Amino acid sequence: MAVVSTAHPNHTPEPVTISARRLEDKVVFVTGASGGIGEAAARRFAAEGASVAVGARRRDRIDQLVAELEADGHDALAVDLDVSDEASVAAAIAATVDRFGRLDGALNNAALGGEGKPIVDTDSEYARRVIDVNLMGIYYSMKHQVPAMLASGGGSIVNVSSVGGIIGMPNISEYIASKWGVIGMTKSVALEYSGLGVRVNAIAPGSTKTEMYDAWLPTPEAQAEVAAYSPMNQIALPDDMARVALFLLSEESRWTNGTVIAADGGQHVGCF
Repeated sequence: MAVVSTAHPNHTPEPVTISARRLEDKVVFVTGASGGIGEAAARRFAAEGASVAVGARRRDRIDQLVAELEADGHDALAVDLDVSDEASVAAAIAATVDRFGRLDGALNNAALGGEGKPIVDTDSEYARRVIDVNLMGIYYSMKHQVPAMLASGGGSIVNVSSVGGIIGMPNISEYIASKWGVIGMTKSVALEYSGLGVRVNAIAPGSTKTEMYDAWLPTPEAQAEVAAYSPMNQIALPDDMARVALFLLSEESRWTNGTVIAADGGQHVGCF
């Protein structure tokens, strides 16, 4: 068992014991859980003791994920979810609380990639869709997650931005704009509710081996070129991001709030 310090105003910090299973007895809601970072995170959180609610549009995939988690002895729930539809988000979170009785954590991960074109060649309707999913989806999610967490005595929200939410990148301006917006919203909501027991942080993944990544860079040559943008010259695995999110959801990060962790191998330092 690890021991960390708990700081409260006006008195000496007291130690807090951290369980080896860092999310024991917690309920965590994961969006975009049908693959990539979301799926890896659901598996990681369950292994750390959480009951997990997994949401996505591809119901067959999250049903399969839940079946696998339950077969391993974990408690899991699949919920239909379109994060660009506020009613869908509200219903998914309500179903989570109805099933598990509370909400302690959330990973807001669902996203669309950019078109890969200069702004003058982009499709405006697609750009709007990217904003609706990547930015408004997190807005809707937090809007309904915060009340559920307050009713449960507090919690932790982790929003998935991108290294593109920290630096500029060419030919994906709509995606970049959405991910910068996620960081601004994360910081604002952290200020609004941290005094009431809800922490809000973000992670900024760099190049990570997901379906979105493979669709964007379908050849080994293209992937090698992008890997070289990072000082580590590697592509991360989805579980690498899940582990960062795990830290932010756990009590180990109890003094981390309103921040962004760049999990990008150093790409944001300036290697373009």
